[in-house]
Amino acid sequence: MKRQAVLVVALGLTLAACVGVYGPKGNDVGGIIPWSPEAEEMALDTAQSNCSQFNKYAVITSIHREYGDYISYACWWKPPPRRTRRHLS
Repeated sequence: MKRQAVLVVALGLTLAACVGVYGPKGNDVGGIIPWSPEAEEMALDTAQSNCSQFNKYAVITSIHREYGDYISYACWWKPPPRRTRRHLS
């Protein structure tokens, strides 16, 4: 009985460590955001919050509108030109 409890706790801790895998990931060069309709609406804000840590500007580089795919972005030193298209649904 005690052995089963230890096994359940160990398994639970192992699975709990995987929870944060599916969120936005980024660094000073750019990053990715898992695609969903809600994430697409907030993609530029999410990207800018990451890039602003490095005093850079976020630029959405691609959007693959399918669950399991990603929205990718780059962090630029200079602001993007006005002709850059905003990706809105």
